[in-house]
Formats: sequence, C-alpha cells, structure tokens
Amino acid sequence: MANHALLSASSSKQWLNCPPSAKLCATQEDRSSPYAQQGTDAHELCEAKVLFARGSGRDPNDIVETLEYYDAEMENCTEEYRNFVMKQYAEAEKLCNDPLLMVEQRLDFSRWVPEGFGTGDCLIIADDVLHIIDFKYGLGVLVDAEGNPQMMCYALGALDLYDGIYDIKTVKMTIFQPRRDNISTCTMDKTSLLEWAETVLAPTAQLAYAGDGEFKAGDHCQFCKIKATCRERANYNMELAKYDFEMPANLDDTEIAAILPKVDALVSWANDIKEYALQQALSGTKYDGYKVVEGRANRRYINEQAVADVVSTNGYDPYEKKLLGITAMTSLLGKAKFNELLGGLIEKPRGKPTLVPISDKRQALNTASEDFNVN
Repeated sequence: MANHALLSASSSKQWLNCPPSAKLCATQEDRSSPYAQQGTDAHELCEAKVLFARGSGRDPNDIVETLEYYDAEMENCTEEYRNFVMKQYAEAEKLCNDPLLMVEQRLDFSRWVPEGFGTGDCLIIADDVLHIIDFKYGLGVLVDAEGNPQMMCYALGALDLYDGIYDIKTVKMTIFQPRRDNISTCTMDKTSLLEWAETVLAPTAQLAYAGDGEFKAGDHCQFCKIKATCRERANYNMELAKYDFEMPANLDDTEIAAILPKVDALVSWANDIKEYALQQALSGTKYDGYKVVEGRANRRYINEQAVADVVSTNGYDPYEKKLLGITAMTSLLGKAKFNELLGGLIEKPRGKPTLVPISDKRQALNTASEDFNVN
C-alpha cells in the first residue's frame, strides 16, 4: 500500500468539499518544508515522552540530539502535551479498570473511505468514552476540533478497532496546539458520528476516489496542491471583478458586505498565482511583459563572531543588551515557571479592532466611538 492515502484524513476537509481535487492533487509532487520536519521532530518527542511516562520506550533525553529542530520551545510544548495526555488517561481510569493508551496508532477507516487510513497521535480507550488527541505543532493556522473531519475519520478508525472490546458510547476529539495556546475539544455520541460517516463521508469519498463530483472553492483550498492553477478557484475569486474598484465611493454598504467575505481569499489567491508564476519563470516559462530579476537585499555580516572579535579588539562593545520577549522568555523558563515568577508582571492591552466574520468565536465589541476609540 502507498505511504500516503489518496483520501487521507489530513486532507479530508479539502476532498469532502471539493471531491475531484483529490485525484488531481495526487499527480503533484510532495514538497517538503522546514515546518514539516519541525512538526515531525515534535511528534517524535511527544511519542517518546508519553511512552516513557507509561514506563516503556526510550528516555526522551536520549533522542533529543537526533532531532534537527529541537529547542527549549519544543521541550516545553511536548512536556505540556505529555502532562495533558496523562491527565486524560487518569480520567479514563475512573471509567474502567483497564483503559488503553495508544500512541502513533495506525487507523484504518476504509470501511467508509476507499483505502482510507491515517495515524492517530494518541488514543485513550475506555468503557463509555473514546478520546482521540491530535498534537499540532504548527503556529500559523488555529485548528478547531468542532466539526473537524480529520479527527472524525480518526475516531471512526479507532471505533472500528476497539468498539467491540470496550462499550464506547461517546467520542471526544481534542486538538492540542500549544504554540497557539489552543486546546479544542469536540464531543459527539457514537451514533451521530456513525450517521455522518454513512450519509456524508462515505458517499463523498466514493465521488472523490473516482475523480467525480463538482469542484468547489473556499477556505478548504488553503493546502490544495493545485490551488494556484485551479480554474474554479479563479472563477470564485474573479467574481469581485464585477465591482468597479476605481470608484469605491459608489459602493454601498450592501456591496461592501458582499465583498468582505471574499477579500482574504482573493489576496491569498493572488499571492498563490504570483508564487506559482515565479517558480514557472525560474524554470524557463516566459510571461508577456514580465522578467525575473534579482530582488533587493540587505547587507549582512559574513561571520558574526569574526566581526565581534575585531570590534572588541579595537575597544568597542559589539553587543546590545535587550530583555527577552514574552515568547522567548516563556521558552527559557517553561510555562509553569514563567507564570509563577512573572505572572504578576504581565499585562495584555486591548487589541486593535478588526472586522471578522460573524462565525468568529470572539465577543463583539461595542463599536460606539466613546467606548472604543479607533486611531
């Protein structure tokens, strides 16, 4: 079997919304990134710490030297994850005498999705409750567990394995994203999850596996491999072209309200087109009216230590002393020690007002000018 499923759990949001995109993406080469390797390192350390806490596996300290991106922040984040998992396991022990704790468990949900499988970071199985915990080391995208199809696919795979062994009635799905201070949990009854699998997941998966169904653009395009050249996404974003941007004063509130939901997607699409065109141009493609040039760059030291030595020898101090920022200080001290020592010295000023969709979970501000003055 291939290392990557055509219809993977991690890409399920995409192919559930846009079924034919799965086969097209399968023809594109995977591109590795430093962020992906950083996440892999963090997951490896998480696994080691949870297993060691359960009395098995290698001492996590023995593997840190093998991790390319290990640092204080990774140490603290994986420590928080280990503590969270063990706390959840202690809760499971209250439900039955022999709960299971599984890490990096292969989960097969091919009963609903052709050749569908994935790997669950952590499963805690007990009578009454199945708990799926997924560790997210990424910093860029805030991940919500509510209605998360990746987590639901993992839960289905876990049910297929353990539902006959344990009397599972409820499924808990948790996203643990420490670098965003995000712990998001969704709870479903088993019946509702299975109903979703039969009525939504399975029929859509059949369409996607066959390359059928309709293309659809939306926020699920974010990690699509063909997002830069997808015609449906282009049509979706080019709808804004019907507005005359040369006369913004003529746009009424209704028109602005219609444009707002598309603005972020339009900017993202435009940037994707620019990046794709640059890579194609570097490979030899010619675009009328455009050429590749060397971008602007700032001067930099060839060897910082050599610079420091020369300046010091000539009687000057080459260094500036600066207090660590909150993120760096938290990494240095660890979150618990940071809160203990500095909790009373931290304040969080009011954030700058920002306009977001009504679905955003933050509380709406009173926008009266006397209550919140916008500079």
